[in-house]
Amino acid sequence: MAHDLIDNMRKQIDEINLQILDLINKRATLVQELGKEKEKQGSNRFDPERERQMLNQLVENNKGPFNDNTVRHLFKQIFQVSLELQNDDKKKVLLVSRKKQAEDTVITVKGVEFGAGNPILIAGPCSVESYEQVKAVAENHVKRGLRTLRGGAYKPRTSPYDFQGLGEEGLQILKRIGDEYNLVTISEIVTPADLEMASQYIDVIQIGARNMQNFELLKAAGRLNKPILLKRGLSATIEEFIYAAEYILSEGNTQVMLCERGIRTYEKATRNTLDISAVPLLKQETHLPVFVDVTHSTGRRDLLLPTAKAGIAVGSDGIMVEVHPDPDVALSDAKQQLNIPDFNKFVDELLASGLYKGEVVAARG
Repeated sequence: MAHDLIDNMRKQIDEINLQILDLINKRATLVQELGKEKEKQGSNRFDPERERQMLNQLVENNKGPFNDNTVRHLFKQIFQVSLELQNDDKKKVLLVSRKKQAEDTVITVKGVEFGAGNPILIAGPCSVESYEQVKAVAENHVKRGLRTLRGGAYKPRTSPYDFQGLGEEGLQILKRIGDEYNLVTISEIVTPADLEMASQYIDVIQIGARNMQNFELLKAAGRLNKPILLKRGLSATIEEFIYAAEYILSEGNTQVMLCERGIRTYEKATRNTLDISAVPLLKQETHLPVFVDVTHSTGRRDLLLPTAKAGIAVGSDGIMVEVHPDPDVALSDAKQQLNIPDFNKFVDELLASGLYKGEVVAARG
């Protein structure tokens, strides 16, 4: 008899649970509609005064057995997840989102397809120092069937006394090399005012880690008809990285590529900590091409090959690595750049791994 009573009470609890679930979901649906209406009217989604009024009303009508603090706690949790539901709903419409565009974005420059499923090697010196220096790298690129050359003309450095780059002269060198050897050229621009000028010389504008949240630069880049390679900030979350890309797309430029280059942690064994999990996360959340910079993430020549293999293995669209004809006399990042023979060995071992197929087909474009 007592057992039947317990079973009956449990059935009543189960029914009430289902009623509560139904009511909570009805409330959530209404909250979503309210959020959309607020967005149309330009109102803030979170209204603390309204939340206070609802809590006061609930406490005034509380007849127990829950005490008032418990009621406040329970409903504050409901309010919080309702607000998160509105934010999640807003995320669904991000221009970078897979939910907005299911298919991968493929960016074609001079016949090179970025994001088409064939990993690309982006290689070149940290800094453009001279025509002869960049020419040596470019000639080797052509021999190896590589098509994409990086080089820094403007160098945001930690110390104001370090080499800052050749500026426009460096871009002119990249333009000359790119035309002579039919290479896609990539270089970082740090000032919005320089974007139009730089667009005359280089094929892809890079926005570096230190400028990932330079919102005026992002918006100005979004108004260009030029591919953008956006690097993750030193301590940026994945969400912050995605929203930085959204700034560019929101201004109309859909030619955006992402680059994981390591984040700053307490670890000192490497220059930064390569967040390899960022690659599949970014590929799942966005439709943009994703690259891995193994040079700046590790800062160690001995780790470039294994991290490059790892980057390609988890789905990246390519690898960025620095190569210099004579790294020992390089004006920046001397210790982490490969010389040309070591770079060729790096390419050979990547090819031997089967992860990287080479770019001969792309070169015919």
